[in-house]
Amino acid sequence: MAASRYKSLVDAFASDIRAGRLAAGERLPTHRALAAREGVAVVTATRVYAELEAMGLVSREQGRGTFVRDTALPPGHGIDQRAVANGAADLNFNYPVLPEQPGLLRRALREVAASGDLDALLRYQPHPGRPQDRACVARHLGRRGITCDPDRILLVSGAQHGLAVTVMAALAAGDVVAVDALTYPGFKVLAHAFHLDLEPLPVTAAGPDLDALERLCATRPVRAVYTMPTLHNPLGWVVPAADRVRLAGIARRHGALVIEDASYAYLAEDPPPPLAATAPDITVHVSGLSKNVATGLRVGFVVAPPSLVPALGRAVRATVWNTPALSTAIACRWLDDGTVDRLEAAKREDARARQAIAREELAGLPLVGHPSSYFAWLPLPDDARADRLAATLARRGISVATAEPFSTSAHPPQAIRLALGSTGPDRLRPALRTLRRLVAEDAYA
Repeated sequence: MAASRYKSLVDAFASDIRAGRLAAGERLPTHRALAAREGVAVVTATRVYAELEAMGLVSREQGRGTFVRDTALPPGHGIDQRAVANGAADLNFNYPVLPEQPGLLRRALREVAASGDLDALLRYQPHPGRPQDRACVARHLGRRGITCDPDRILLVSGAQHGLAVTVMAALAAGDVVAVDALTYPGFKVLAHAFHLDLEPLPVTAAGPDLDALERLCATRPVRAVYTMPTLHNPLGWVVPAADRVRLAGIARRHGALVIEDASYAYLAEDPPPPLAATAPDITVHVSGLSKNVATGLRVGFVVAPPSLVPALGRAVRATVWNTPALSTAIACRWLDDGTVDRLEAAKREDARARQAIAREELAGLPLVGHPSSYFAWLPLPDDARADRLAATLARRGISVATAEPFSTSAHPPQAIRLALGSTGPDRLRPALRTLRRLVAEDAYA
């Protein structure tokens, strides 16, 4: 009978939410109030709300209660990607492409076609990449503060693939990984797929709370620390050099691997040395060309301690066998002839201009972000509902992400993450003005 009563309550709530009889953002009764109203135990009421949350129909917030989600948004995301395909102003995904890039690709394809090495591009490549390509990447990384032997480098199909093979090679189900309380959603996906135990670290204005990391490592067997010290996504911080040294020291004392994600690091001018330079013996450094060149060029780099390279090579073999040779050939040409350097400089300038537009259009709001970043973080008022705001914007042709996909804590903050790199300035300004108006008016219906 108890199980039947529990299921009937779940079904009734789900029906009311989906039919709109319970409005998005509506606060539901407390667990005790629901138990008293329905004549069930408090534990049963708690189980009902937990089931509804698992279905993506409600969200729980510490100290505030349980709220109806806006079902216009898919659970675990901030925006339905179909809206982007349907012509929405895309402030959710970053894929910055400069006007001259299609011409660069045409020229590169002609140059590859005219080269004498075409036959080699039709064959299998070594799993970690050809020696000459790894040497090219070593030269590139050397200009960015990471001096390493090419044998410590593996070519992968983008930074996300680099993170995946790192997890496959270095971690196991149940391993504890320290992460920022707000972090890259792609790593959360990997953690779920490989059954990692993520432990969120509180965030400060300049990076993760290292005191909290010390306490965590003293109480739990932390196997790895996943971090974005240069241009953190979504908060845009650049961790100071002293804090990088301290983070590496904590990891070394407790036998933890450091996974350094540098996907957006190219946007910061003259940052402190990467962790891979500070602590090369315990750091896996992951970067690539998706953001600084183009998302369609799926070429990434992993720099690892020598002891991990064989396992990483096996993970590459198990997933893609080798990075596509044609993409790698184009990437290495651009790394060596300065094209990547020129694109990075142009995109830093473009990002600064877009960040300036955001700060101008959203002046007075608590916007968080690096001056040359392609994204910004907008905390909302205490009583606001990010899912309702995102759904309202989507209905007006503007896609944004909520905090939910970035949050590793039980209760995501009410905030919006704005990607500034994909929508032209002519659409970016009016989209931001609409956002500002809705926030000012609290008009999320």
